[in-house]
Amino acid sequence: MERKTALVAGANGIIGKNVVDHLRAHGGWDVVGLSRRGGPGAIAVDLLDPAETRAKVGALSGVTHLFYAAYQDRPTWAELVPPNLAMLTNLVDAMAPGLRHVSLMQGYKVYGAHLGPFKTPARETDAGHMPPEFNVDQQQFLERRAGEWTWSAIRPSVVGGTALGNPMNLALVIAVYASISKELGLPLRFPGRPGAYDSLLEMTDAGLLASATVWATGHEGAFNIANGDLFRWRELWPKLAAYFGMEAAPPLRMSLADVMADKGPLWTELAAKHGLTASYADVSTSWAFGDFVFGWDYDVFADTAKSRRAGFHEYVETEQMFYRLFDEFRKARVIP
Repeated sequence: MERKTALVAGANGIIGKNVVDHLRAHGGWDVVGLSRRGGPGAIAVDLLDPAETRAKVGALSGVTHLFYAAYQDRPTWAELVPPNLAMLTNLVDAMAPGLRHVSLMQGYKVYGAHLGPFKTPARETDAGHMPPEFNVDQQQFLERRAGEWTWSAIRPSVVGGTALGNPMNLALVIAVYASISKELGLPLRFPGRPGAYDSLLEMTDAGLLASATVWATGHEGAFNIANGDLFRWRELWPKLAAYFGMEAAPPLRMSLADVMADKGPLWTELAAKHGLTASYADVSTSWAFGDFVFGWDYDVFADTAKSRRAGFHEYVETEQMFYRLFDEFRKARVIP
């Protein structure tokens, strides 16, 4: 079997890490990771620097597939566009000849999910919305440049994974929020908007997403990827509380970014008591994202029929996904 070489941008993130693990586990791939901070198995590169990107990436011959999951956060939707489009552009411009496929990680922002109530289930053929939106700009860039290589755009819902230091890890938000609530002798209260407790949502397991991302290299176009089930926090939240041995109290709207800002010393005590390995800086990077997701007082889900018709049939039960991720956090001594 012909070996392929994958270059994974954002290799240490909640998505990229699972893509790397999936490629290495299934054989037939040589894998090179890119990360702004470097780290084990990843080349440190600032993709916003065109010269540095050309120097480090241009020297990598034989890359056949680019998996792009890099992201830089900014305060506003408009400010997200220049850096995130520039990173992808600089990377594609630096690639040596021989590239066959570019995989772009997107999300439901393409459908306007971040702006307010939108058409559900969202479909890949839905009309676009008023810019700015960096996901759309990135896709349009790939569409213009494609020719010698093909492209796919993968659109997951909220991704469930175990990466630390990530700005968008909802499972970690819940696990740390529950651990601190329990330490304070409190029940587990849903902190979002009242209407969000009853909205229909879905999630995407990071392992399933990695599998779908690699599968999609044999196709071209955009694909919604989700676990395959829907849930409401009203039904799921008490079950998550029970996992932590807690009672679930009625929802109370609060900003996690605000109320968790002073919990560093408490976490230090908790870590010492239970022998935890993660600092508060490691586990407190996603509070704003938690506030964002728990503020969705409207349905957020998409139609995944296109990927099923094309041959991708994997699914994950979301409730069990949360338990597995919490188990992994405990095994790694991230939470008590």
